[in-house]
Amino acid sequence: MAEIKHYQLDAAFASLKQFDPFAKDDDSIQVVLWRNGEGFDAHISGVEAQHLSISWGQFRAIKKLIKELDK
Repeated sequence: MAEIKHYQLDAAFASLKQFDPFAKDDDSIQVVLWRNGEGFDAHISGVEAQHLSISWGQFRAIKKLIKELDK
C-alpha cells in the first residue's frame, strides 16, 4: 500500500473585489505557500479561473520588471 502523509498548508484568502475594480463580487484569490518554502501557488477564481505556481526568485524577477515598466 502507498504511504500517505498529512500536513498543514499555510494559506491566505481574500475577496478580489477589494483589489481589482473589474472583479465580480464572488471573485477571490488564495495564496498557498509551498511546503518546502521555495515558492507559492496562487489561485484566482472568476470567469477565467487562473492558477500560478512560482518560486520566490521568479516572483522577485516579476516584481523588478514591473517596477521597471512603472517608471
